[in-house]
Amino acid sequence: MKKLFIMILTIFAIVSLVTTFSFIGCKAAPSEEVTGTSAAETTTAKETAVSKETTAAEETVEAPELKGEIEIFSWWTAGADGDALAALIDAFSEKYPTVEVINAAVGSGGAGIDAKPILVTRVQGGNPPDTFQVHAGHELIDTWVVADLMEPVTFLFDENDWREVYPGDLIEILSYNGEIWSVPLNIMPANILWYNKKIFEDAGLNPPKTIDEFYSVCETLKENGITPMAYANKGSWANAQLFEVLLAAIAGPDNYKALFNGAMRWDSDEVKETLNTMLKFIEYSNEDHAALEWDNATELVANGKAAMYISGDWCNGYFKKLGLTPGEDYGFVPSPGTEGIYIALSDSFGLPKGIQNRPATVEWLKFIGSKEAQDIFNPIKGSIPPRTDCDKSEYDAYQQYSMEIYSTSKILPSLTHGAAASEPWLVAIEDVLVNFVVTGDIEGTAAELQRVAEDVGTFTK
Repeated sequence: MKKLFIMILTIFAIVSLVTTFSFIGCKAAPSEEVTGTSAAETTTAKETAVSKETTAAEETVEAPELKGEIEIFSWWTAGADGDALAALIDAFSEKYPTVEVINAAVGSGGAGIDAKPILVTRVQGGNPPDTFQVHAGHELIDTWVVADLMEPVTFLFDENDWREVYPGDLIEILSYNGEIWSVPLNIMPANILWYNKKIFEDAGLNPPKTIDEFYSVCETLKENGITPMAYANKGSWANAQLFEVLLAAIAGPDNYKALFNGAMRWDSDEVKETLNTMLKFIEYSNEDHAALEWDNATELVANGKAAMYISGDWCNGYFKKLGLTPGEDYGFVPSPGTEGIYIALSDSFGLPKGIQNRPATVEWLKFIGSKEAQDIFNPIKGSIPPRTDCDKSEYDAYQQYSMEIYSTSKILPSLTHGAAASEPWLVAIEDVLVNFVVTGDIEGTAAELQRVAEDVGTFTK
């Protein structure tokens, strides 16, 4: 019946079009003058209406219906991370009920340390998920794009005018050889000092702005019988994150970048001072740090068993999951020595080659790049949207603070979270730092960091 209706509409449109052309030919005579609403204008209006109805009907018939399954691989399982992903999937499923979303999240110690090897095995075995979480920057480019395993997603940025709402610096991180390779879902700083406000108020302390102030605060807290700093390095990524935060503070933004572009040596005095400071920071932490994950460390601060913890935005979501209110129960400032610096990381999703359901995956990518999706995901996770047009009223006190420092600080790429170094280089650095935390050998560690930079470093331009 629908096809018959379309055929009748099409014939009617053709007849109307012929009649209109004949009338226009008569109207074109210079001696004629038409006033008021002409028959031709009336016919044209009818023709336009019928034509639009016909086109809409044809589009409805020809547009492919999304169906089947899409598998979304990530390491978002803990706390607010898992809740945010679930909310995002629910919203997508409501929009596309004929698509079954398989949440293939893999439990991880943080930063994808357990999930990434599983992903590599799957892709190398010819069984990639339809899309997967990947850190924007060198992790994305060096691991997946250079190996010719991804399709560019530049077309999504062009079709949806995303270049107007994503900062140019972020698009540059996502780009390689003139193409954009993934869709960012969030943006986060790694260098936030989270602190228990009641502990600080009871002790009459202010959160430390410098490294020397940090030492002074820690001594006062120790005298009061309080563990100064929560730390959790069951996963090797945590050592690298503390290292990068202290490196930015001690070496400064320019030297930090110079280490990753080959202009500065890794056995320099600045790196050695960073290693020495790292040992001192860990001395002020809980003794069982090697057995804990990041969420355990966050909980130590939430429960008042430790006063401070240095980590990223994901802590905000976990604090809130525990029932705490940002700005009231817990505070947040840049980690000591990093005021005016934003060590940035971004979780993104790409379009692998050879996947089972490309049409539905493209719609997923289009969805997560939207204002709607980012305003669903980020308030729950505790991160902020990479888009610049999202609704700030949807975000809590910390997130609005993060948006402010993001817009006013010097942006540095995170080492730990894939922006500053390739995956092999990062893994090598993590291995060196795991050994360092055990041995405390500053000179030997600095020499080893220089060696791995020469062996596997992929220096940025």
